Amino acid sequence: MLRLARHLSGMIGARRLAVVLGVLASFAVVVSLATILVMMALGFLATRANELDQERTRQTVYGALSSMRSSMVTTVRDYSVWDDAVTAVYGNADMPWLTTNIGLATEGGPLFDTVFIVDEKGGTILAYRDGAPFAADARAYGGAAFVEMQRKILHAGLEPGEELGAFLQTPDGPAVAAVSAIRPVSDAVKAPADALRTLFIIRHLTPARIARIAENFLISGLMLEEGSPEGHNGVVLTDPDGKTLGFLSWTPSSPGDQSYAQVRPLVVLALAGVIFFFALLVLTGAAFAIRLKADENTARTQALTDRLSGLRNRTGLYLGLDELNARAIVEARDVVMLYLDLDGFKDVNDFYGHAVGDRLIRGVSAGLSRLVPAKAMLARIGGDEFAIVFLDSADGGEAERLTRSILDFFSEPFAIGERVAVVGASIGLAVSRKGVVLGEELLRRADVAMYRAKHAGRGRAMHYETLMDDDRDERREMEDALRAAVVRGEIDVVFQPIVKARGREICGVEALARWYRGGTVSVPPDVFIPLAEATGVIDVLGPLVLRRACEAARNWPEIGVSINVSPAQFRNPYFPDQALGIIEAAGIEPSRVTLEITEGYFIQNPGRAKLVMDRLKAGGVRIALDDFGAGFSSIGYLIRFGFDRLKIDRSLTIAGEQSAKGGAMLQATVALAASFDMPVTAEGVETAEQAAFLHLCGCDQLQGYFFARPMSEKAIGELLAPPTDVQAVAG
Repeated sequence: MLRLARHLSGMIGARRLAVVLGVLASFAVVVSLATILVMMALGFLATRANELDQERTRQTVYGALSSMRSSMVTTVRDYSVWDDAVTAVYGNADMPWLTTNIGLATEGGPLFDTVFIVDEKGGTILAYRDGAPFAADARAYGGAAFVEMQRKILHAGLEPGEELGAFLQTPDGPAVAAVSAIRPVSDAVKAPADALRTLFIIRHLTPARIARIAENFLISGLMLEEGSPEGHNGVVLTDPDGKTLGFLSWTPSSPGDQSYAQVRPLVVLALAGVIFFFALLVLTGAAFAIRLKADENTARTQALTDRLSGLRNRTGLYLGLDELNARAIVEARDVVMLYLDLDGFKDVNDFYGHAVGDRLIRGVSAGLSRLVPAKAMLARIGGDEFAIVFLDSADGGEAERLTRSILDFFSEPFAIGERVAVVGASIGLAVSRKGVVLGEELLRRADVAMYRAKHAGRGRAMHYETLMDDDRDERREMEDALRAAVVRGEIDVVFQPIVKARGREICGVEALARWYRGGTVSVPPDVFIPLAEATGVIDVLGPLVLRRACEAARNWPEIGVSINVSPAQFRNPYFPDQALGIIEAAGIEPSRVTLEITEGYFIQNPGRAKLVMDRLKAGGVRIALDDFGAGFSSIGYLIRFGFDRLKIDRSLTIAGEQSAKGGAMLQATVALAASFDMPVTAEGVETAEQAAFLHLCGCDQLQGYFFARPMSEKAIGELLAPPTDVQAVAG
């Protein structure tokens, strides 16, 4: 170095060298000071970024807790403001109904994992945890927080319809809970204003649920701790009295520190020049901004995506519809929507479980993704409903081709592991000409068309027509009227005699439901019974008919009574115990009661049908196969299920009368039943010739208008009454 200085001094002179060295030294000092100042500024920025990220995470945690509490309040409102719940909970509580519709909802804990129903005196009517009953008192379990919430709901002057949600401590740990009075949603039922009962639902803040919150809101290392966490990365969780339940803490992502660590080596290199340093700073800032933008885009995408299927959700669909409508207006094209609902999906969930149902949804989503056009939008709206939206030409050719492809796709069974599921699809189509129909209205129209397709026989597609709105309104009006009629006891029960083929004495009656809407207008059973099955009213109507039939049968000890059972009732796991309880309460022998079920249900659900039948037959009830010959008529089902009686359909009787082949078929059917020691009842007998022929074929019981039309309980009693002395003399 000294030799180099001497060499330079010799070249430029000592004074000039001193000036150059002074300038270089000054520049070095300036660069060093600038570097130190920049490093300090970067340190400040890193700290500030960490603080902002910490505050954002804290606000996110507060938002997650608020969302959870709001969700619980919404859920308790859905379960408590319910006419059926009012009917089931007040008076003598309908425990099977409460268990099915409220208690079992805790299984898997998608909405809540613990539920109590508390009477007006504070006693616990129902207590369920994780899909199973458990012995616990609601007040003891919820503690002072629940007692205070219940007091506010019932006695603190809250407006009717208000619910409360809060965090509280339970014996099983911190939880979010909601309380609501059980009350009706319509004027069809009433709840005692001075003796309201409350619904108390709980969702515990388990590690798995905390992990889901962390995943949903992108919070790293979120956990619930008893003690206060170090630093400021924690949110205190308190009950309504301000008592600390725990602390939600997380692992700080420290984006500022990460960025600073990445930038620091480059800043050190900035000693070689200020320009390079500032360029590096700009690039680092840009990278940080890009990262924040990417996080924002990721959160936005997740908000528009259905987590199970990976498709767009309802919000994403509406957003895409707005874009397509705008394009349709510019390009003068039509927006077409296909609304799909899976036929038979509920049975897959019921028989195989929700896990298999979820796998089926994913499989259907993958299949539809391959079928839809490249520029089409595919969305899962919820449950088993999907929507496909795209721009189509005026001739609608693409819509028709896609509809056929989808129906062909659902014509094949789905393999789910070792299980095979058979589901179909009902499709509704709606068109927005030149994009003039708004997204929500287009979805509504497609939904209306889909329901028409489903009611028309399923497995088909139908286009929206304006008349469908009128039909839907009429159906909804009839549904409301039917619910009200069942609640008010306006459903009548009549009885049609069944006679012995030999001697023609009455040996039984069949109970039939009748509805006179408004007390005057007769609604055919083939109209209101399917409506009751589709809307769930059958769960109340069926037991009502069975109860009235059994009570009437007490007055006719010498004959039996037959009651039709809906397949919807057979799907209810509590139906056997419910039916046997009604029969026992009526005080009649179970062997006098014959429950009639059509063969279609046994073909669709053989395993479950066999379990239900075995339970009923073990209780002494007889089971008859109704309408044999009208549909599938499989000999295998006669062997497998061992029915106590076979009721042949009127169509077989008519066929036997019209042709020799029909008569041979009728005789063969009766002979087949006889080979299984199964007596046969012939329905729809309208002439003396039919009665004689059926008797010759081997039918031991006959039923039809030739003998008697359905009549009132009083008329049956008079028909069965022994003749008085005056009548005997007159005879």
